[in-house]
Amino acid sequence: MIFAGFVIAVLYGILILYLSQGIDRLPSYKLKVQNFFQGFSIIIPFRNEAHNLPNLLESLNALKYPKENYEIILVNDSSTDNSVAIVQDFLAANPYLKLKLIEQKEVRKAPKKEAIKKAIEASSLEWIITTDADCTVPAQWLQAYNQMINTKDTKMIVAPVTYEEDTGFLHHFQVLDFLSLQGTTMGSFGQIDKGFLNPFLCNGANLCYSKDAFKSVDGFKGNDHVPSGDDVFLLEKFQHTFRGEVHFLKSYEAIVKTSSQKTWKALLAQRVRWASKTSAYNSLKVKMIGLLVLAYSLALIILFLFGFAGKISWGSIGLLFLIKFNLDFFLIFKTSKFFRQTNIMRSYFISSLIHPVYTVVVGLFSLKKNYRWKERSYG
Repeated sequence: MIFAGFVIAVLYGILILYLSQGIDRLPSYKLKVQNFFQGFSIIIPFRNEAHNLPNLLESLNALKYPKENYEIILVNDSSTDNSVAIVQDFLAANPYLKLKLIEQKEVRKAPKKEAIKKAIEASSLEWIITTDADCTVPAQWLQAYNQMINTKDTKMIVAPVTYEEDTGFLHHFQVLDFLSLQGTTMGSFGQIDKGFLNPFLCNGANLCYSKDAFKSVDGFKGNDHVPSGDDVFLLEKFQHTFRGEVHFLKSYEAIVKTSSQKTWKALLAQRVRWASKTSAYNSLKVKMIGLLVLAYSLALIILFLFGFAGKISWGSIGLLFLIKFNLDFFLIFKTSKFFRQTNIMRSYFISSLIHPVYTVVVGLFSLKKNYRWKERSYG
């Protein structure tokens, strides 16, 4: 058992060091004066987001980009609160904005994908950007995208996401967990030229792609039966079809912020939803990475139980835990420097004790492939 644990630790260490090096290799984007402005269609599906929509809409209204070069398309996915009234009031107060409100009444297996597809069909500009209703966008968001499009051959741009500032251990735990995901995303893009592992993570809260390219890969066809994954499966398609034209926008001015979950139950439901799509990946490497991460956490839990039973020495268990503790710290701290969130590392020790259990619980529940989200059942 200890031998198997150390084999897992070695493989995990290689992965984390590979990703950490990738973060350093990923070039940063500094905004410059721009003279040519691309056209962006910003798409936001929403369902019962009355609490969040005002902040999102105000952040969109504060964008420092030529108004004629972007449009906002909001898709109402059968909301039962006053979300629609909030959007209509905002539009009435800001008639100079190019804003469309589309209704989606029918409930499908993948309502968010259907909403995005419907919005793309109604869009009039060349570049699609998706975000979520519980997000806020930075003022120079579109400038950052515009600069990358104007300076690189690109069909898709993956961009950074983090949480709004908040207090409490649950929030800090989520930030650390999310930083690990963002670090994995950035690290894989930084090593893209190595060819060992294609980037496999992105976030639909901050994602941009060419409308023509979306159509050329048949959009969500092939995974439109999977409720989530409007982002990662599209990334997988773009990587396969447009090799060398998918990039990560490492720019502080491009960071979209979202809200953390308020309860452990809500957090687990969200993460189970995210993890449930892992089996639908086409890449065997991606599936093996998911299994490796789960295996390390599961091994630590089993070894701790054996330790309490007196079957295994605590020295070996402690060493395996410290290896993971330091590897994860290295990746997360490196990522936190980009997001300017290094203060969150004060919660890292306690979080690291909980995280293996959390990982296993999420992994096991995701195997059921059924969950509830936005008052709907999936699976």
